[in-house]
Amino acid sequence: MSTKILHITNGDSLTERLKNIDLEGEIVVWREMLCEGPTVSQIGNEYFLDLRKKFLQEEYNVSEELYEKEFVSQLKKLDAIDSYDEIILWFEFDLFCHINMLAAISYLLQQKKKEPLYLVCSGRVPGEKELIGLSELSDKQLMSHYKTKIKLSEDDLDMAHFIWQLYCGSDPNKLKPEIRKSSNFKYLSSCIRAHIERYPNVNTGLNALETNVLRLIEQEHITSEHQLCGYALSYQGYYGYSDTMILKIIDKLRPFFQQGKDGLELNMNGQFVLDGKHNFYRDVKNEEFYGGTKKYDFLYSPENHQLLKL
Repeated sequence: MSTKILHITNGDSLTERLKNIDLEGEIVVWREMLCEGPTVSQIGNEYFLDLRKKFLQEEYNVSEELYEKEFVSQLKKLDAIDSYDEIILWFEFDLFCHINMLAAISYLLQQKKKEPLYLVCSGRVPGEKELIGLSELSDKQLMSHYKTKIKLSEDDLDMAHFIWQLYCGSDPNKLKPEIRKSSNFKYLSSCIRAHIERYPNVNTGLNALETNVLRLIEQEHITSEHQLCGYALSYQGYYGYSDTMILKIIDKLRPFFQQGKDGLELNMNGQFVLDGKHNFYRDVKNEEFYGGTKKYDFLYSPENHQLLKL
């Protein structure tokens, strides 16, 4: 009797790749971006779905119909997970993917499915200087990753579920002790650190991602916002943001740069940010959410890597 396998992938690009290499099993695509906007720990219930639909409609013009088609329909396929012998999670090294991965595992646990679960995660590849995404791997590399997939232990699954609950909670400082814990999620500690640095810097009011975009303008010869988006995508570290998300950040940063004769350049406010000479917290504050907390309810202190609650 053959093993019945379910693959849960991080998006359509990877899904097409897996179909092309004829991997055995069915595929569910996890089409969400839970690293942005409000979340609650109980995935898939009416409150969770209404919360996400409202956020995605307001911030990214995603209609309720599209959300139902792209995400909810896939989530419903997981109701039958007990009919599978193995579930393979395909998620990358970055924060975007890791938050989705934690949510997917938590949802599977809600459905009383614990084992066997396996993880295929990209990142460091022999011979490559940069971290590599799953869709960037060759067919041979993809198959190699699949053959060396990691079986997640019960401790791994409980840890993922717990961190998802913390992410949806009211105190992001509770995530910090998880950085030091060992698990089969080799990039999780880096993703938690990156998440903590998404809160506004106590000295400038801008977070690490926003500051990095301004630093790129200062350091590189960038002629347009389109080119700036390309640079920001390439030099974002562990965040894994999409072009749409980066463009939203660039739009918010317009008070800090201008179009000069030879390209984009920082104005006085932008230079103040990089020099740490002024705090723009009140100027940029909005109602953004990260999981269970408002972004501007906490300040990140780079001196001691702590989050200060306002």
